[in-house]
Amino acid sequence: MNYSADVIKRAYDELNRRRETARAVKAAREEEIRDRLPEAYSVYRRIVSTKDRLAEAILSKGTDVRAAIERIRDDNLELQKRLREILREKGLPEDYLDMHYSCPICSDSGVSGGNRCQCVDRLLQKYAVEEMNRNCRIAPRSFADFRLDYYPESYTYNGSEYSPRDIAEGHVRYCMEYAKRFPEDCPSLFMLGQTGLGKTFLSACIAKEVQSRGFSVAFDSAQNYFHEIEKEHFGRSDGDTLDALLSADLLIMDDLGSEFPSSFNSAAAYNIINSRLNSNMPTIISSNLSLEELSRRYDDRIMSRLMGMFKTLRFIGEDIRQIKRRQGVFN
Repeated sequence: MNYSADVIKRAYDELNRRRETARAVKAAREEEIRDRLPEAYSVYRRIVSTKDRLAEAILSKGTDVRAAIERIRDDNLELQKRLREILREKGLPEDYLDMHYSCPICSDSGVSGGNRCQCVDRLLQKYAVEEMNRNCRIAPRSFADFRLDYYPESYTYNGSEYSPRDIAEGHVRYCMEYAKRFPEDCPSLFMLGQTGLGKTFLSACIAKEVQSRGFSVAFDSAQNYFHEIEKEHFGRSDGDTLDALLSADLLIMDDLGSEFPSSFNSAAAYNIINSRLNSNMPTIISSNLSLEELSRRYDDRIMSRLMGMFKTLRFIGEDIRQIKRRQGVFN
């Protein structure tokens, strides 16, 4: 995947920040132990001095080096044991004075086995998604702002009576739990219903909650995604939108079916949907079209995945935008 200079800089700046934080935390804990637990600190300092003692033994003349090294090793093991005991007795973790890096593989250096560490790949993917999201005009939303009173208690749809309010309340509860437990047991979601029923709003609520917990969320309309993918594919634009969509922890593709119908867009839709399903990466897709309209627009490969491998949330009711307009509410 191609990353911009800004994305690369942000990733390595974050690595530097993590290293500095780990060092600062360790230094603060050393100072705390020095003041609170002088015995533990004395043992700790002797452990730290082991390297100097080893160097001195190796360079000393007339000394049985091997025997000296073994004595220092045994002494070091006893000191470590004693330090763990003291810390445990005081209710502290045994590794309290160790250096705690964010990435145990590369110690926040960004390099593992001579190659770029996977933690750097995750940072690059996260910041690439954030960079892509800057063009999204869909604002983050809060579950607390979702209004159930805009949904009628009774509504006739296709000749049957439903309670849009009860349906919406169930969807809100499900989406709140979905965002809370993400990514554990979170299937891909297919939000289906006419325009103005809260599909985008709830998607934006999920996006805000999941992002706040450090996950990368790509969120925009299907139309914008396919347009960017097509421009990049034919060399009219730089970037790697497709890879960013495939690597995001959560992809939210709003208003599927609003894009221009073409074989390229259908192929892109199938690639995204199928690739993320195969990778067990959750995707949330919404559409204002009916199933019949979607079936005429997309082939069986896409429809079978949407209907068979996504959890469907159906929205019923009257366009909330129209209700707000009648009430003189314009936000």
